[in-house]
Formats: sequence, C-alpha cells, structure tokens
Amino acid sequence: MLLTRAPPPCLRPFVRSMWASAPGPERADPRRTPQRQHVLPTGDMHLVFRLSAEPLRLFADAADTAGWAVGHAIVGGARSAFYARELSLPSASVGVQLHPGAAWALFGMPASALAERHTPLDVLWGTKAAEALERLHGLPTLEERLAALAALLAERLARRPQALHPAVAMALRGVAGGTPVRELVRASGYSHRHFVALFKEAAGLPPKRLQRVLRLQQLLAAAPRSGPLPWTDLALSMGYSDQSHFIREFGDIAGMTPEAYRRASPSAPNHVAVEGGRSNSSNTAASDRLRIAPTPASSRTPA
Repeated sequence: MLLTRAPPPCLRPFVRSMWASAPGPERADPRRTPQRQHVLPTGDMHLVFRLSAEPLRLFADAADTAGWAVGHAIVGGARSAFYARELSLPSASVGVQLHPGAAWALFGMPASALAERHTPLDVLWGTKAAEALERLHGLPTLEERLAALAALLAERLARRPQALHPAVAMALRGVAGGTPVRELVRASGYSHRHFVALFKEAAGLPPKRLQRVLRLQQLLAAAPRSGPLPWTDLALSMGYSDQSHFIREFGDIAGMTPEAYRRASPSAPNHVAVEGGRSNSSNTAASDRLRIAPTPASSRTPA
C-alpha cells in the first residue's frame, strides 16, 4: 500500500511531496534470487525513514556482492545518475521529496554537500534522528505517520527559515524548460562561476547536469505506458540532437540502454529491477555496469 500527499502549506516552499508505504501479505522466500534495482535520478533530494527491519543497502558496482547498509533514516542527495540498491520485499517507510533550498533549512548545509550520495540522518541530526525514527515507529496508520513527519519537519523549519535565492528560483524554472545555461547566467547578473555556485548550493547539481536529468524525466513521463516506445521521436522532441546523443545520455543516467529499459518494462519508471547486478532484459555492456557515486567511508555502516 502506498499513500501520497501534498505537503501542508507551511512545508510547500521546501517539500514537493510526501508519501508513506506499508508492506502487503508477501512473505520472504529463502529460495528467492537476490535482486537489485536501478533507481533513476529525479533531480530532487529525499528524506526517508525505513520502519521495517532491513536498512537500505547499496552497491558500489556489479562486482560488489555484499554492498553496505546506509541505515534506516537516510537523506538521499540530488543525483545525476542512477544508484544500485538491494531490492528487498516491500517495507514500511515514510518520506518526503524535497525542493531545492531545503538542505540549508532542514540540515544546515548546502545541497551540494549531500549530492551524489546517501547520508545517514544521524550524521546531520545527531540523536534527533533516532528520536524521529522512534516517533514514527509508534504510529499504526499511514495517515498518522505522514502527519507526524509533517509536524516534525515544521518544527525544524521554524528554527531555520530560509528563502530560496531569487536568481536560483528564476533559474530553476528555466532549467526545467530547457533554457540554455548561458542565458540563465546572463539573466542572473552574476558571473558564470558565482551563478553555478549559488545554484549548486540550493539544488545540489550544476544547472546543466540537472537539466540533463530533468530532460530524461520528461521523456519518461511522455513515453506510453504500453506498446512500443517511440524513443527516436520522443528524443528529438525533447531536444536531443540525434539518436546517438540520446542513447549516450540515457546510458549515463540510467545505467542501461533504452532498449534494455524497454524490455525491463518497469511498473514505476524510475525503479528498474536488475538481477545479480545485471539487467533482467539485456546482456549488453551498457546495461551490465552498475555505476554509482561513491559514498564516503565515514557515512558507511558495516554490512
């Protein structure tokens, strides 16, 4: 069961959406082959509390059979490429998708410091992370968990309110619309270096890199949910220069070819199951590689 909600008005400058999930009646099968999942980037940060027994487990590459556990309360920074995680049975969890600018307000640091990695929440909140996890654990329904998380975030935001820089707010609209970065720099009135630094502090990624992620997200949203996928037509309509440009960017961001993605036919466009570190649907080199940004050793929990 998955429940999604728009955030209450007090959170909307910082929180894009809220969600809570609960597992169904499925039981673990000891004969089940361990699977992994490519999680494609959306351009947003996430804050997630896993309320089931298993912590989030990530993998460095296709040869990594053990991976490492990140924990039960995690901040997922903005990413420019997919990451590989263990695909366990559905678990109880509650979380939020964050707007640019939320990192300073919620975690006291720029989004760029959290980008391209997962960070255990206790690194940022100290003992307050465990207290928040315990608070959410004690609630029986998805609605109550969402309400408690909203209250928790509202408490933290009240201590450190911070508005998004006007130049960044304007640039974010242009990035999503495909405006060339040089035009955004010119409109900001800042030098290219200063503009990119401001943008990364708020959004986590440089504007051009975020634009690549958002363009792929727009393409996946426009793709039909059944039948053949008109990749070439979609790619050209989204501004890719040609087929090879599209295939190259798709592989860099998703970790597999467009054809491998089509064959996998994921039920959720940003979550693609892979088996043994390889795509279930392709044996090509592009789909075999699991490439994720390294997580600092200080934020890894021994597996």
